[in-house]
Formats: sequence, structure tokens, C-alpha cells
Amino acid sequence: MGATLDHLVVAARTLPEGRAWLEGRLGVPLQDGGQHALFGTHNALLSLGPAAAYLEVIAVDPDAPAPQRPRWFGLDTPAMHTKLQDGPALIHWVAAVPRLESGSLEPGTEVLELSRGENHWALTVPQDGSLPMHGVAPSRILWHTPPPPTRLSDVGVRLGGLHLGTPDPDALRAVLDSLNFMGEVEVYEAPQAELRAVLETPGGLVTLGG
Repeated sequence: MGATLDHLVVAARTLPEGRAWLEGRLGVPLQDGGQHALFGTHNALLSLGPAAAYLEVIAVDPDAPAPQRPRWFGLDTPAMHTKLQDGPALIHWVAAVPRLESGSLEPGTEVLELSRGENHWALTVPQDGSLPMHGVAPSRILWHTPPPPTRLSDVGVRLGGLHLGTPDPDALRAVLDSLNFMGEVEVYEAPQAELRAVLETPGGLVTLGG
């Protein structure tokens, strides 16, 4: 078995801002997610099909204590703060894997056992909180409980395509090959890392990212 797309990550300065932006773009409601105590963040979720992937919008939780480590997905970095001044953004994606072996991880990356409500999973997280290859290489997740799409309401949104630009497309393809990634992802050369997801919604096609 190989890796598959698990979810897309949209970041925002605040969760209400991110949720309102996505609901306005997609024309469908998101569902409440929950808190991530280890990182001081919270999220809202959207199904991309009952047997498929999902989308999360994530932000710093203003009511949570400051974490004892850098927040994931680069949320503490000045570059991310600057990026999100222009509004919520698609910043990363996560691949579901059948196993996680610490010996196969990049230097400075660890596997964390995490939970949120009834969800339990293991995730690869760089110790400095950075995004792998600036967001275009996936974090890896191993679910110990059924993933969110099995419980989220299906509102008719589907992923039409995920497009990943990077100055080093061969390196990204090598990462995907090492995971035996199974899915339709376009990798192309670009001056800097960029992600673009095309979503099929009840109101038509919507593109996130650029």
C-alpha cells in the first residue's frame, strides 16, 4: 500500500476569519473541529467526500496557553505572519501513510502521537515547526482511529486537482516516489514554492492558492 492524500491545510490569522473566507469562497458550511493543546491551535473542517480527503482551516487559538515548542505549519514564523496579512492561504498538505518509521524521517523531524477529541493519530512534525520544502512536500499522518471524512457531513465538495510548484521538482518527485504516493498531483518547476487546489463545489470550480 502507498500513501494517499489525507487533507489540505489552509491557515488564517484567526479561525473565524478563515472559516468565513472559505465558506464564502466555496458556498458551503464548514464543521467545528477542535483544539490542539500541544500547539495552541484550533480548526474547522470540510469533507472532500465520505471515502476521500478533507480540508482544514487552522489558526492560533487565542484562548490556549502558549506552546512549549514552535507551532506546526510555520504558524509562528514572521514569513507566515506576513503571508496571512493578505488573507487566509493554502499552505500545506498531508499524506496518509500505512506506517510511520522513525528511521525514514528527514533530520530534525519527529513522529508525534496526537489527539483531538475522539481522533487519535501520529504525525511527522519538524522540530522547528517549519513546513517540509516550504509546504509542497507532505507531512505524513498515520490514523489510529477512523479519519474525519468518515464522520463529516458530505456537502458535495470534491478535489479536482492539487498542483505543486517548486524550484526543485525532481526532489519533490523523489519524496512522493519514496512514499509510493497514489493520487493525481501535478508537480512543476516554479521560482518558489506554491500550492494550488482546484475544488469542485455545488456552485462550480473554485481554486485555492496560486
